[in-house]
Amino acid sequence: MEQSRALVGKRVLITGAARGIGAALAQRLHERGARIAVVGLEADKLETLGKECGGAPWQVCDVADRQDVRTAVAKTVDVLGGLDIVVANAGIAAQLPLAGGTPGIMDRIIGVNVMGVYNTIWAAAPHVSHPGGYVVLVSSFAAAIHLPLMGAYSASKAAVEALGNTLRIELRPSGAKVGVAYFAELDTDMTRRGYDTRAARALPAARFIGRKRPLEMGIDALERGIRRRSRRIVAPRWMTGALPFRMAIQPIAERVTQPGLARALEIAREEQVSFTTAQPDDGDD
Repeated sequence: MEQSRALVGKRVLITGAARGIGAALAQRLHERGARIAVVGLEADKLETLGKECGGAPWQVCDVADRQDVRTAVAKTVDVLGGLDIVVANAGIAAQLPLAGGTPGIMDRIIGVNVMGVYNTIWAAAPHVSHPGGYVVLVSSFAAAIHLPLMGAYSASKAAVEALGNTLRIELRPSGAKVGVAYFAELDTDMTRRGYDTRAARALPAARFIGRKRPLEMGIDALERGIRRRSRRIVAPRWMTGALPFRMAIQPIAERVTQPGLARALEIAREEQVSFTTAQPDDGDD
C-alpha cells in the first residue's frame, strides 16, 4: 500500500513524451497518482496524451533549443506549483558510419541527446534541488557497449551517463537524487525505425542486437526506480550484471559484428536515412 502511494501528488516533467517510453511512462505515473506535465515535438500526440493523463499540461518543445526548454520548465513550474521529478527522456537516433557518413547526423544527435539533456538539467535542476527531488536521465546500454553504425548514438548516451553521474554529486547537498536509466532495445517506434535500414539488414549481428524487448519491461523498471529514487535503472535486469564488465564485453562485441560489416558500411555511406523522430530541421547536411 505504501508503494502505491509513493507517487501520489508528485509533480513530474517528462521530455520526449509524444511517443514511446515518454508517453508510456506519463500514463503509468498518472495512473499512480502523480501530476504530470509533458513536452515533445508532436502537438497532436501530446494533446491526446494530456487528455489521457487527466488534462495534464503539455507543450511543444525542442530540447535542443535552450530557450524553448527554459520556457517549458517555467510554465510547468507555474502550473504544477513546483517540481519533484524530472525525466530527461528526449532522444533520437540514426545510423552513421563514422568514416564517410553524414556529419549533420552527428550534429543533430549530439544536439538533442546531449545538449537537450544538458538544457533540461540547466532549466529544471534548480526546481528539484530539494529533499525528495529526483532526476532521471535516460541513457542506454549503448553507453556501455559500442557497436558499428551507432557511433553517434553511443557517444551521446555515454555523455548522458557522464552528465548523470556528475549531477548526482552536485545535487547531493540539496538532498535530491539522480538516476541514470540503461535500456537494451525496447519495442518502440524509435527502435523499429532505427533498425529498419538496408545497412542494418546487411549486418547479421543486427538480428540479435536489435531484438526488441517489451516496452512494459522498461516502464516497470522506471516506475520502480522513480519510486525508490534509484541511482541506476536497468532493463532487462540481466544488464545489471553486464554493466560492470563493459570493458571485457566490448572486444567480444567487436568480433561478433565483423561478419557482413564491410558491406553494411558500404551501404550505409550511400543510404539516405531519417531520424527516428522527425526533427524541426532535417539534420542531413
